[in-house]
Amino acid sequence: MENSATAPAKDQIVDVRSVVEAVAAAGDDADIDTPLYVVESLCMRCGENGVTRFLLTLIPHFRKILLSAFECPHCGERNNEVQFAGEIQPRGCCYSLGIQAGDRKMLDRTVVKSESATIKIPELDFEIPPEAQRGSLSTVEGILVRAADGLEALQDERKKVDPKTAEAIDQFLVKLRACATGNSSFTFILDDPAGNSFIENPCAPSPDPLLTIKFYERTPEQQKALGYVVDPSHKDSIGGVSEEGTNNLPEQLQNEPHGAVGAKAGRRAIAQGNSTEVAEALFRYSAPEEVMVFPSTCGACAAKCECRMFVTNIPYFREVIVMASACDACGYRNSELKPGGSISDKGKKITVLVENVKDLSRDVIKSDSAGVSIPELDLELASGTLGGIVTTVEGLVTKISESLERVHGFTFGDSLEEDKKAKWLDFRARLSKLLSLESPWTLIIDDALSNSFVAPVTDDMKDDKQLTFEEYERSWEQNEELGLNDMDTSVADAAYSSADTAATERN
Repeated sequence: MENSATAPAKDQIVDVRSVVEAVAAAGDDADIDTPLYVVESLCMRCGENGVTRFLLTLIPHFRKILLSAFECPHCGERNNEVQFAGEIQPRGCCYSLGIQAGDRKMLDRTVVKSESATIKIPELDFEIPPEAQRGSLSTVEGILVRAADGLEALQDERKKVDPKTAEAIDQFLVKLRACATGNSSFTFILDDPAGNSFIENPCAPSPDPLLTIKFYERTPEQQKALGYVVDPSHKDSIGGVSEEGTNNLPEQLQNEPHGAVGAKAGRRAIAQGNSTEVAEALFRYSAPEEVMVFPSTCGACAAKCECRMFVTNIPYFREVIVMASACDACGYRNSELKPGGSISDKGKKITVLVENVKDLSRDVIKSDSAGVSIPELDLELASGTLGGIVTTVEGLVTKISESLERVHGFTFGDSLEEDKKAKWLDFRARLSKLLSLESPWTLIIDDALSNSFVAPVTDDMKDDKQLTFEEYERSWEQNEELGLNDMDTSVADAAYSSADTAATERN
């Protein structure tokens, strides 16, 4: 973006539609070499025409973004902005970084803030809303300095109009700049419902003791703020029958006898999803007797579509719910696997000793609440990383490798120090060797909700010596994170008890 001061040639100036088409054509190809687009645009300060330059690029630590830089040759107005050029992630993310006083290196961590992210500092009761600082690529120090400069910009006018408020802001700016210079300890929280923000972890691939990451399901309000169509009438529609009792199934399915939708529709719906591994793995165990269909809304184009759902049991595991939807309007497909039944009383740790090809082919169900670790590599993924997936041991390692390549793309950047680059190259080589089975290695899946599963290679799980299951009592902190400490089941228990009593009296 340093060449933004040069005047564009006439044949370089294109319209905005060309830029949008180029971004769409780039797709998910991270290696594409996109040109610099120059667009003539209006300056909001002087009303004359200036120049905006667009560059689609892959930012280290992050994803594909669109950089834009505006400059007006008439009044000197300049403005730079980062816009996200990919898809919104399935879940939101919340980063929490504890910064100690005197630790300047912590302030130099790279921060990618999307246009939907909120930054908070609880110690100062300070919050930067999404609209205050739009999408940016900066550091912790840079974001705090920019916020302080923004508050200080209008202090002269405030002192004339409201001296008390101006004095309070001056006192607050002293505290904020103390944090920005590393003279005070504070907590830096980055909360993004779109899941497209990031804080650098210099200890990667090992976990950072000072940085915690949480993934969460978005609320309807957050979905609406991100541009999704939220229809409250859909949440009461289960199995095709709405709250009013009206059958919402399509006409061709209403004419089918009960249960006739069967496994055929289930296979077709799941196979059309974006995770065919879900269908292939689950149908090895049992085909669904009935598939429930209910109306839904496409998450990409907001068109009406259908969501199919069925329940199946996995041997040695539990009851699971498979949901799949496909949009005929835009082609968007999605499939999810959710655990059924009650919440387990204990957590579960699954340990697999991988020695041969059969071990690599074991079916794996990793839930949203499960963490993954490989002691031989000192690799540990926090719970929620990669989301919930149905795959194999080999597929899980491949997904981990792809995720690290995408998130830590700075491995091959020219700004990376040579020792860190060598460390990453060595780690990637060791990760690839796991699949070649040059030596045995251990896969550990730790799930506090006991919703994960690894299939045995024998009919009797007790004969599988390389697979062990260990149950443990969850800690108070784990229950608090999962929201179980505040869960009150007394009302539901009373309702079930009353229903059982009534049924007994009728009999």
